[in-house]
Amino acid sequence: MIVHLCLSVACILFNFGDGDPAPRSLFNGRDLTGWHADVPELDDTPDGKPVFIVRDSKLVSLGTPGGHLITDEVFDNYRLEVEYRFVGEPGNCGVLVHASKPRMLYKMFPQSIEVQMHHTNAGDFWCIGEDITVPDMEQRRGPKENWGATEGKERRILNLTDESEKPVGEWNSMVIECSGDQVKVWVNDDLVNHGTNCTASKGQIAIQAEGSEVEFRKVQLTPLEK
Repeated sequence: MIVHLCLSVACILFNFGDGDPAPRSLFNGRDLTGWHADVPELDDTPDGKPVFIVRDSKLVSLGTPGGHLITDEVFDNYRLEVEYRFVGEPGNCGVLVHASKPRMLYKMFPQSIEVQMHHTNAGDFWCIGEDITVPDMEQRRGPKENWGATEGKERRILNLTDESEKPVGEWNSMVIECSGDQVKVWVNDDLVNHGTNCTASKGQIAIQAEGSEVEFRKVQLTPLEK
């Protein structure tokens, strides 16, 4: 196994050589080793109540105040599988891929492509300083003259299916495959989105706190053959 150190971003990229790359869990079930939180509201109160915790061996986003839990490492060419459920009332959350510049949008969201977890909208793309292309763009994103990846632009790209999510309280599986400039998303085995020509091909992975409490019992990454 060859390990490449990226000193400028404090990242580690893994080259597993021949054969099927082994999956690895990004969450150890005990603490948040390998992650760091970016919660703007806590800038002035760094000892305030944490937004991301470990409870009963699960990673939990408490939802408020808003922010992100971000991997220390940078990844490219991988398949990410998360298993999640809303606790109590359904609401909003998301997984961000190819994350880079912190607080690029609305002084909170890092530059990235967001894979939406908002209840009944899981699998939508949100463009945050990065962009991506899907078939039927005008139908799924709106008029072309309004497209963009910054404030005030049409950043949302609707997913392909309805009713792929399970009832609130049950566990959902979301698989995000990032390969070169492509991003594919499955929710409970349904292909719900497939984008190409993504303007980024690597970056950190982030989990949102965006108003709702969400539990994660699996956050597993499998490198893809390059």
